[in-house]
Amino acid sequence: MAEANNIKEVARRAGVSLGTVSNVLNRPETVTPAIRQRVLDVIKEVGYVRNDSARHLRAGRSRTVAIVVLDVANPFFTDIVRGAEQVVERAGGMLVVCNSGEDLAREQRHLDALEEQRVRGLLITPVGRSSKRVERLVKRGIPVVLVDRGSGEANRCSVAVDDVMGGRLAADHLAKAGHRRIAFVGGPFTITQVTDRHAGATQALADRDGDIDLQVIETRSLSANAGRGAAESICALPTAKRPTAVFCANDLLALGVLQGLTTGGLRVPQDVALIGYDDIDYAASAAVPLTSVRQPREQLGRTAAQLLLEEADDADRHGHRHVVFEPQLIVRQSTSTVRRKGR
Repeated sequence: MAEANNIKEVARRAGVSLGTVSNVLNRPETVTPAIRQRVLDVIKEVGYVRNDSARHLRAGRSRTVAIVVLDVANPFFTDIVRGAEQVVERAGGMLVVCNSGEDLAREQRHLDALEEQRVRGLLITPVGRSSKRVERLVKRGIPVVLVDRGSGEANRCSVAVDDVMGGRLAADHLAKAGHRRIAFVGGPFTITQVTDRHAGATQALADRDGDIDLQVIETRSLSANAGRGAAESICALPTAKRPTAVFCANDLLALGVLQGLTTGGLRVPQDVALIGYDDIDYAASAAVPLTSVRQPREQLGRTAAQLLLEEADDADRHGHRHVVFEPQLIVRQSTSTVRRKGR
Protein backbone atom coordinates (compact mmCIF):
# COMPACT_ATOMS: atom_id res chain seq x y z
CA MET A 1 0.00 0.00 0.00
CA ALA A 2 1.36 3.43 -0.95
CA GLU A 3 2.26 5.84 1.86
CA ALA A 4 -0.65 8.21 1.09
CA ASN A 5 -3.16 5.34 1.29
CA ASN A 6 -1.53 4.00 4.44
CA ILE A 7 -1.84 7.29 6.31
CA LYS A 8 -5.45 7.69 5.12
CA GLU A 9 -6.21 4.24 6.51
CA VAL A 10 -4.67 5.19 9.86
CA ALA A 11 -6.80 8.35 9.99
CA ARG A 12 -9.98 6.45 9.05
CA ARG A 13 -9.51 3.72 11.65
CA ALA A 14 -8.53 6.17 14.40
CA GLY A 15 -11.43 8.48 13.55
CA VAL A 16 -9.20 11.55 13.15
CA SER A 17 -8.08 13.85 10.36
CA LEU A 18 -4.95 13.41 8.23
CA GLY A 19 -3.56 16.51 9.92
CA THR A 20 -3.91 14.88 13.34
CA VAL A 21 -2.01 11.78 12.17
CA SER A 22 0.70 14.05 10.78
CA ASN A 23 0.91 15.87 14.11
CA VAL A 24 1.26 12.60 16.01
CA LEU A 25 4.17 11.65 13.76
CA ASN A 26 5.91 15.02 13.62
CA ARG A 27 4.63 17.21 16.48
CA PRO A 28 3.24 14.79 19.12
CA GLU A 29 3.24 17.44 21.83
CA THR A 30 0.39 19.24 20.01
CA VAL A 31 -1.98 16.24 20.33
CA THR A 32 -3.78 15.20 23.53
CA PRO A 33 -2.38 12.02 25.13
CA ALA A 34 -5.58 10.03 24.55
CA ILE A 35 -5.84 10.83 20.85
CA ARG A 36 -2.09 10.38 20.39
CA GLN A 37 -2.23 6.90 21.92
CA ARG A 38 -5.25 5.94 19.79
CA VAL A 39 -3.44 6.94 16.61
CA LEU A 40 -0.27 5.12 17.68
CA ASP A 41 -2.25 1.97 18.37
CA VAL A 42 -3.75 2.06 14.87
CA ILE A 43 -0.32 2.73 13.34
CA LYS A 44 0.96 -0.41 15.03
CA GLU A 45 -2.14 -2.39 14.01
CA VAL A 46 -1.87 -1.59 10.29
CA GLY A 47 1.93 -1.79 10.24
CA TYR A 48 2.34 1.72 8.86
CA VAL A 49 5.95 2.83 8.29
CA ARG A 50 6.38 6.42 7.17
CA ASN A 51 8.70 7.21 4.26
CA ASP A 52 11.36 9.35 5.93
CA SER A 53 13.22 9.71 2.64
CA ALA A 54 10.21 11.23 0.91
CA ARG A 55 9.52 13.47 3.92
CA HIS A 56 13.06 14.84 3.95
CA LEU A 57 13.00 15.40 0.19
CA ARG A 58 9.74 17.33 0.45
CA ALA A 59 11.43 19.47 3.04
CA GLY A 60 14.38 19.94 0.69
CA ARG A 61 16.76 18.14 3.04
CA SER A 62 18.01 14.57 2.62
CA ARG A 63 19.69 12.63 5.42
CA THR A 64 21.86 10.71 2.94
CA VAL A 65 25.49 11.57 2.28
CA ALA A 66 27.31 9.68 -0.49
CA ILE A 67 30.98 8.83 -0.90
CA VAL A 68 32.47 7.67 -4.20
CA VAL A 69 35.86 5.96 -3.86
CA LEU A 70 38.34 4.64 -6.42
CA ASP A 71 38.49 1.07 -5.10
CA VAL A 72 36.25 -0.22 -2.35
CA ALA A 73 38.49 -3.32 -2.02
CA ASN A 74 41.47 -1.16 -1.01
CA PRO A 75 41.73 -0.97 2.82
CA PHE A 76 42.93 2.63 2.45
CA PHE A 77 39.48 3.68 1.24
CA THR A 78 37.77 1.42 3.78
CA ASP A 79 39.45 3.45 6.53
CA ILE A 80 38.43 6.75 4.90
CA VAL A 81 34.83 5.53 4.74
CA ARG A 82 34.98 4.47 8.39
CA GLY A 83 36.11 7.95 9.43
CA ALA A 84 33.44 9.70 7.35
CA GLU A 85 30.73 7.35 8.60
CA GLN A 86 31.51 8.20 12.23
CA VAL A 87 30.82 11.89 11.58
CA VAL A 88 27.75 11.42 9.37
CA GLU A 89 26.03 8.97 11.72
CA ARG A 90 26.77 11.18 14.74
CA ALA A 91 24.89 13.94 12.91
CA GLY A 92 21.87 11.68 12.35
CA GLY A 93 22.61 10.90 8.70
CA MET A 94 23.45 7.85 6.65
CA LEU A 95 26.51 7.28 4.44
CA VAL A 96 26.11 5.49 1.11
CA VAL A 97 29.29 4.07 -0.46
CA CYS A 98 29.81 3.91 -4.24
CA ASN A 99 32.78 2.32 -6.00
CA SER A 100 34.04 3.84 -9.26
CA GLY A 101 36.59 1.07 -9.76
CA GLU A 102 38.98 3.66 -11.27
CA ASP A 103 36.53 3.84 -14.20
CA LEU A 104 35.42 7.34 -15.30
CA ALA A 105 32.25 6.13 -17.02
CA ARG A 106 31.23 4.20 -13.92
CA GLU A 107 31.94 7.25 -11.77
CA GLN A 108 29.64 9.36 -13.94
CA ARG A 109 26.85 6.79 -13.68
CA HIS A 110 27.10 6.95 -9.90
CA LEU A 111 26.95 10.75 -9.97
CA ASP A 112 23.88 10.69 -12.22
CA ALA A 113 22.08 8.39 -9.80
CA LEU A 114 23.12 10.38 -6.74
CA GLU A 115 21.92 13.63 -8.30
CA GLU A 116 18.54 12.04 -8.98
CA GLN A 117 18.37 10.95 -5.33
CA ARG A 118 19.14 14.54 -4.24
CA VAL A 119 21.71 13.48 -1.68
CA ARG A 120 22.60 15.92 1.08
CA GLY A 121 26.19 16.05 -0.10
CA LEU A 122 28.95 14.17 -1.88
CA LEU A 123 32.42 13.05 -0.83
CA ILE A 124 34.47 11.87 -3.80
CA THR A 125 37.91 10.76 -4.86
CA PRO A 126 37.51 11.45 -8.59
CA VAL A 127 39.19 9.32 -11.23
CA GLY A 128 40.63 12.30 -13.12
CA ARG A 129 41.93 15.74 -12.22
CA SER A 130 38.70 17.51 -13.13
CA SER A 131 35.11 16.49 -13.69
CA LYS A 132 32.39 18.45 -15.45
CA ARG A 133 29.94 16.10 -13.80
CA VAL A 134 31.13 17.09 -10.33
CA GLU A 135 31.00 20.75 -11.33
CA ARG A 136 27.36 20.33 -12.30
CA LEU A 137 26.52 19.00 -8.85
CA VAL A 138 28.20 22.02 -7.26
CA LYS A 139 26.25 24.41 -9.48
CA ARG A 140 23.03 22.70 -8.45
CA GLY A 141 23.81 23.48 -4.83
CA ILE A 142 24.88 20.00 -3.73
CA PRO A 143 27.91 20.30 -1.40
CA VAL A 144 30.95 18.42 -2.73
CA VAL A 145 34.21 17.70 -0.90
CA LEU A 146 37.15 16.14 -2.72
CA VAL A 147 38.81 13.43 -0.65
CA ASP A 148 42.47 12.40 -1.01
CA ARG A 149 42.64 15.01 -3.73
CA GLY A 150 43.71 18.64 -3.55
CA SER A 151 41.69 21.33 -5.24
CA GLY A 152 42.37 24.90 -6.22
CA GLU A 153 38.67 25.46 -6.84
CA ALA A 154 37.05 28.22 -4.80
CA ASN A 155 33.59 26.63 -4.83
CA ARG A 156 34.34 23.35 -3.01
CA CYS A 157 36.36 21.99 -0.11
CA SER A 158 39.08 19.38 -0.36
CA VAL A 159 41.00 17.15 2.02
CA ALA A 160 44.24 15.59 0.89
CA VAL A 161 47.74 14.48 1.77
CA ASP A 162 50.79 16.08 0.17
CA ASP A 163 51.54 13.23 -2.24
CA VAL A 164 54.47 15.05 -3.85
CA MET A 165 56.07 15.22 -0.43
CA GLY A 166 55.27 11.53 0.09
CA GLY A 167 57.03 10.64 -3.15
CA ARG A 168 60.04 12.63 -2.05
CA LEU A 169 60.17 10.85 1.31
CA ALA A 170 60.19 7.44 -0.35
CA ALA A 171 62.80 8.28 -2.99
CA ASP A 172 65.07 10.06 -0.50
CA HIS A 173 65.00 7.04 1.78
CA LEU A 174 66.09 4.74 -1.03
CA ALA A 175 68.75 7.11 -2.33
CA LYS A 176 70.24 7.56 1.15
CA ALA A 177 70.51 3.78 1.39
CA GLY A 178 72.75 3.81 -1.69
CA HIS A 179 70.33 2.70 -4.39
CA ARG A 180 71.10 3.96 -7.89
CA ARG A 181 68.60 1.90 -9.90
CA ILE A 182 65.08 2.53 -8.61
CA ALA A 183 61.77 1.53 -10.17
CA PHE A 184 58.49 3.40 -9.71
CA VAL A 185 55.51 1.03 -10.02
CA GLY A 186 52.07 2.58 -10.42
CA GLY A 187 49.28 3.55 -12.73
CA PRO A 188 47.33 4.53 -14.57
CA PHE A 189 48.84 8.02 -14.64
CA THR A 190 45.38 9.51 -15.14
CA ILE A 191 45.01 9.09 -11.36
CA THR A 192 46.32 12.26 -9.74
CA GLN A 193 47.80 10.49 -6.72
CA VAL A 194 49.97 8.34 -9.00
CA THR A 195 51.21 11.36 -10.93
CA ASP A 196 51.98 13.35 -7.78
CA ARG A 197 53.84 10.50 -6.04
CA HIS A 198 55.93 9.90 -9.15
CA ALA A 199 56.62 13.63 -9.46
CA GLY A 200 57.83 13.77 -5.86
CA ALA A 201 60.18 10.85 -6.40
CA THR A 202 61.53 12.40 -9.60
CA GLN A 203 62.16 15.73 -7.87
CA ALA A 204 63.92 14.10 -4.93
CA LEU A 205 66.30 12.15 -7.14
CA ALA A 206 66.98 15.13 -9.41
CA ASP A 207 68.00 17.17 -6.36
CA ARG A 208 70.62 14.64 -5.26
CA ASP A 209 74.22 14.40 -6.40
CA GLY A 210 75.04 11.44 -8.60
CA ASP A 211 73.34 9.61 -11.42
CA ILE A 212 70.23 7.79 -10.15
CA ASP A 213 68.03 6.03 -12.66
CA LEU A 214 64.26 6.05 -12.03
CA GLN A 215 62.56 3.45 -14.17
CA VAL A 216 58.79 3.64 -14.57
CA ILE A 217 56.71 0.46 -14.69
CA GLU A 218 53.18 1.66 -15.38
CA THR A 219 50.30 -0.55 -14.27
CA ARG A 220 46.67 -0.62 -15.37
CA SER A 221 45.42 -0.50 -11.80
CA LEU A 222 46.56 -0.08 -8.21
CA SER A 223 45.91 -3.71 -7.29
CA ALA A 224 47.97 -6.55 -5.87
CA ASN A 225 47.51 -8.45 -9.12
CA ALA A 226 49.03 -5.53 -11.05
CA GLY A 227 51.92 -5.57 -8.59
CA ARG A 228 52.57 -9.24 -9.29
CA GLY A 229 52.68 -8.46 -13.00
CA ALA A 230 55.21 -5.66 -12.40
CA ALA A 231 57.35 -8.05 -10.34
CA GLU A 232 57.44 -10.51 -13.24
CA SER A 233 58.84 -7.75 -15.45
CA ILE A 234 61.48 -6.94 -12.86
CA CYS A 235 62.51 -10.58 -12.41
CA ALA A 236 62.89 -10.97 -16.19
CA LEU A 237 65.54 -8.22 -16.37
CA PRO A 238 69.26 -9.12 -16.37
CA THR A 239 70.95 -8.49 -13.04
CA ALA A 240 72.94 -5.52 -14.35
CA LYS A 241 69.75 -3.71 -15.37
CA ARG A 242 67.43 -4.85 -12.63
CA PRO A 243 66.36 -2.15 -10.12
CA THR A 244 67.72 -2.66 -6.62
CA ALA A 245 64.76 -0.83 -5.10
CA VAL A 246 61.08 -0.40 -5.94
CA PHE A 247 58.73 2.40 -4.89
CA CYS A 248 55.08 1.47 -5.38
CA ALA A 249 52.25 3.99 -5.67
CA ASN A 250 50.25 2.16 -3.01
CA ASP A 251 50.54 -0.75 -0.58
CA LEU A 252 48.38 -3.17 -2.56
CA LEU A 253 50.81 -2.87 -5.46
CA ALA A 254 53.74 -3.30 -3.07
CA LEU A 255 52.25 -6.43 -1.53
CA GLY A 256 51.77 -7.87 -5.02
CA VAL A 257 55.35 -6.95 -5.94
CA LEU A 258 56.59 -8.62 -2.75
CA GLN A 259 54.78 -11.83 -3.63
CA GLY A 260 55.95 -11.73 -7.25
CA LEU A 261 59.59 -11.09 -6.36
CA THR A 262 59.57 -13.93 -3.84
CA THR A 263 58.02 -16.28 -6.38
CA GLY A 264 60.67 -15.19 -8.90
CA GLY A 265 63.50 -16.07 -6.52
CA LEU A 266 64.46 -12.53 -5.42
CA ARG A 267 64.75 -11.63 -1.75
CA VAL A 268 63.33 -8.50 -0.12
CA PRO A 269 65.25 -6.47 0.97
CA GLN A 270 68.54 -8.29 0.24
CA ASP A 271 68.09 -8.28 -3.55
CA VAL A 272 65.38 -5.63 -3.95
CA ALA A 273 64.27 -3.05 -1.38
CA LEU A 274 60.57 -2.21 -1.42
CA ILE A 275 58.44 0.76 -0.35
CA GLY A 276 54.66 1.09 -0.50
CA TYR A 277 52.27 3.98 0.12
CA ASP A 278 49.26 4.41 2.48
CA ASP A 279 50.49 2.19 5.35
CA ILE A 280 47.37 0.04 5.44
CA ASP A 281 47.13 -2.47 8.28
CA TYR A 282 48.41 -5.30 6.08
CA ALA A 283 51.70 -3.47 5.48
CA ALA A 284 53.07 -4.16 8.95
CA SER A 285 51.92 -7.79 8.96
CA ALA A 286 53.27 -8.78 5.52
CA ALA A 287 55.70 -11.71 5.21
CA VAL A 288 58.37 -9.01 5.07
CA PRO A 289 57.01 -6.00 7.03
CA LEU A 290 56.61 -3.24 4.49
CA THR A 291 58.16 0.21 4.63
CA SER A 292 55.39 2.61 3.64
CA VAL A 293 54.40 6.26 3.43
CA ARG A 294 51.63 6.69 5.99
CA GLN A 295 48.49 8.74 5.40
CA PRO A 296 46.03 9.63 8.22
CA ARG A 297 43.28 7.60 6.61
CA GLU A 298 40.39 7.87 9.08
CA GLN A 299 41.25 11.50 9.77
CA LEU A 300 40.88 12.22 6.05
CA GLY A 301 37.36 10.80 6.15
CA ARG A 302 36.36 12.56 9.35
CA THR A 303 37.64 15.94 8.21
CA ALA A 304 35.97 15.66 4.81
CA ALA A 305 32.62 14.72 6.35
CA GLN A 306 32.82 17.58 8.85
CA LEU A 307 33.46 20.11 6.08
CA LEU A 308 30.59 18.68 4.04
CA LEU A 309 28.06 18.85 6.88
CA GLU A 310 29.15 22.38 7.78
CA GLU A 311 28.33 23.48 4.23
CA ALA A 312 25.09 21.50 4.09
CA ASP A 313 23.89 23.02 7.38
CA ASP A 314 24.78 26.63 6.58
CA ALA A 315 25.97 27.22 3.02
CA ASP A 316 25.76 31.00 3.32
CA ARG A 317 28.23 31.21 6.20
CA HIS A 318 30.43 28.30 5.17
CA GLY A 319 33.92 29.14 3.93
CA HIS A 320 35.50 26.58 1.61
CA ARG A 321 38.79 25.17 2.87
CA HIS A 322 41.55 23.04 1.40
CA VAL A 323 43.07 20.88 4.13
CA VAL A 324 46.43 19.23 3.38
CA PHE A 325 48.01 16.72 5.76
CA GLU A 326 51.68 15.76 5.74
CA PRO A 327 52.60 12.10 5.12
CA GLN A 328 55.05 10.17 7.30
CA LEU A 329 57.61 7.56 6.26
CA ILE A 330 57.31 4.37 8.33
CA VAL A 331 60.49 2.31 7.97
CA ARG A 332 60.26 -1.46 8.32
CA GLN A 333 62.18 -4.55 7.24
CA SER A 334 61.53 -4.29 3.49
CA THR A 335 64.17 -1.54 3.17
CA SER A 336 66.37 -2.40 6.13
CA THR A 337 69.48 -3.52 4.21
CA VAL A 338 71.84 -0.67 3.33
CA ARG A 339 73.22 -1.24 -0.15
CA ARG A 340 76.67 -0.56 -1.51
CA LYS A 341 76.92 2.51 -3.72
CA GLY A 342 77.22 1.82 -7.39
CA ARG A 343 75.68 -1.62 -7.20
